Amino acid sequence: MLIDFHTHIFPEKIAERSVAALIGGIRQQQGEDYQNPDGSPLCFRPATLEGLLNSMPAAGVDRSICLPIATKPSQTQSINRFAEEIRDARALSFGTLHPADPEADAVLEDLAARGFAGIKLHLQFQQYMIDSPEVIRILQKAEQLGLLAVFHAGADIGLPPPVFAEPKNIRHVLDYVDGSNLIAAHLGGWEQWDAVEQYLVGTNICFDTAFIRQFISPEQCLRIIRNHGADKILFGSDSPWENPADTLEFVQSLGLTAEEYDKITYQNALRLLKGA
Repeated sequence: MLIDFHTHIFPEKIAERSVAALIGGIRQQQGEDYQNPDGSPLCFRPATLEGLLNSMPAAGVDRSICLPIATKPSQTQSINRFAEEIRDARALSFGTLHPADPEADAVLEDLAARGFAGIKLHLQFQQYMIDSPEVIRILQKAEQLGLLAVFHAGADIGLPPPVFAEPKNIRHVLDYVDGSNLIAAHLGGWEQWDAVEQYLVGTNICFDTAFIRQFISPEQCLRIIRNHGADKILFGSDSPWENPADTLEFVQSLGLTAEEYDKITYQNALRLLKGA
């Protein structure tokens, strides 16, 4: 079994232009001629539910978790409505909200009441520090309600500094929450893995493997997994920005034990989702 805990989709009417805008951000930050280090496409599939579902069999993915992002408070209601509407036996969407939303507590309570398993925050887009009072309040409320909270950690290939969720700031959050419901994407901090080892390895926070394979050495990746604990690592690809088949090949190349591999590829996800 394989569960991809980190994927993205958009409503069909905006998917193409949303992807174009995000690729434009990558080109702006990395240079107009930027290509992935291995030459793979910057976006490998249509960024729609249909595109996701059609891509899963080739990669052997049985279930995908979709992670929407509200870049302003006014988007929250429509995004969460879409997230609820697209529920599929093979795809489950988390909800989202913006740290500036004055009704954040009510949004979280509504998501929990409607059966959502968790939320996604992307603080680079939302421009709030992970240890700001607004975000800590959201994470405390999510913990109280039993909601998972996935957040982009580290730098972003398509967005400029500053970094709003650096490992040292993520560590500060643990002064306020237990952390066992938190999932720091991109192995705890994209392109900040030395700091991940310094500040986050060994904490209660889970990491995922999304969009790391071309940017981290296998040796450091395996070291982080082993020192942090394979029971706190989730397979994630960041599809459509990475083909889950490529992510899986990278994970398989690390030399994990069969027990570690099963935990990462599906057992940890099933435990956290609790039947959702």
